Amino acid sequence: MLELFSNITEIQWQQPIMWAIGGILIYLAIKKEMEPSLLLPLGFGTILVNLPLSGAITQGDEVGALDVLFNAGIANELFPLLLFIGIGAMIDFGPLLSNPKLMIFGAAAQFGIFFTLSMAVLFGFDLHDAASISIIGAADGPTSIFVAQFLKSSYLGAIMVAAYSYMALVPIIQPPVIKLVTTKKERLIRMPYKQNEVSKATKILFPIIITIITGIVSPKSVSLIGFLMFGNLIRECGVLESLSHTAQNVLANLVTIFLGFTISTSMVGTEFLKPTTLLILALGLVAFVFDTIGGVVFAKILNLFLRNKINPMIGAAGISAFPMSARVVHKLGLKEDNQNFLLMHTIGVNVSGQIASVIAGGLIISLVI
Repeated sequence: MLELFSNITEIQWQQPIMWAIGGILIYLAIKKEMEPSLLLPLGFGTILVNLPLSGAITQGDEVGALDVLFNAGIANELFPLLLFIGIGAMIDFGPLLSNPKLMIFGAAAQFGIFFTLSMAVLFGFDLHDAASISIIGAADGPTSIFVAQFLKSSYLGAIMVAAYSYMALVPIIQPPVIKLVTTKKERLIRMPYKQNEVSKATKILFPIIITIITGIVSPKSVSLIGFLMFGNLIRECGVLESLSHTAQNVLANLVTIFLGFTISTSMVGTEFLKPTTLLILALGLVAFVFDTIGGVVFAKILNLFLRNKINPMIGAAGISAFPMSARVVHKLGLKEDNQNFLLMHTIGVNVSGQIASVIAGGLIISLVI
């Protein structure tokens, strides 16, 4: 009884707030089915690390179980690299290869990264921290972790939480932003899709060539792009079907669960509920929003010169949240016109954003080192 009373008296005001946040994440995972493999362990882990004298995180000389995971998978960047193999195995670059010009939208949708880098510096963050914060806008959790860890950012925890939270909240954040910068007429633009046959040789050569080009243009990102493209090579080579299936499902889901728990180690209330953390979350949202706007506005500018107009909404799929962003834009198009099928266009833009976000991360590292 005395031990129970002692535990209750040790509860600080931040802990119940974090329990509530954990509960919201669990609700979104189960009720709304928003990235359950990520948000469920993240929400449960958030509750776990905010219990009095929790053994999940380091207490004095005793190393917590979740800290073991963090040291094994985040501190040495193992989890992001393994996850990229799984993501690469999921991606079909066919829609992009059949319409290569979609690649430019992936590049345009990285505008928010560089805009937020300037904003973060203006708010007084060290250049390395500002660069790490800006990558949140890529909506690419593994890249955000890789860059923040590489640059030894002091705010790794808040950056990880922001990056993965905004990835999961794509269906909530993007639609109002897209509607804000487009007109009804623009959202009704139909884009017929013509399927161009892509040879197997092309699909096999693509990941190899992209890895070589990226290694030359952005050497700092070659490990991430290399693991992403290796995963895709497993998919396309045709001789490793069981391994491809394992990478897409077992590996990707298992690493995502581990990531959810390890990210929660950064959500200890006394450290998380600080003005700096809230500012990082706000700047991450700015980066995310301006990436979306950048892709849409770029498409609107192109329409000034094109005879066959582009539905500018597809530019918003240029962020790296694959395949969520592609589906969100497609559903938004159907909501405006139930005969307007944009999925193949948005998928092409979305996979180009996956490549562009990794390259952008490497360029950011090169700029600040």
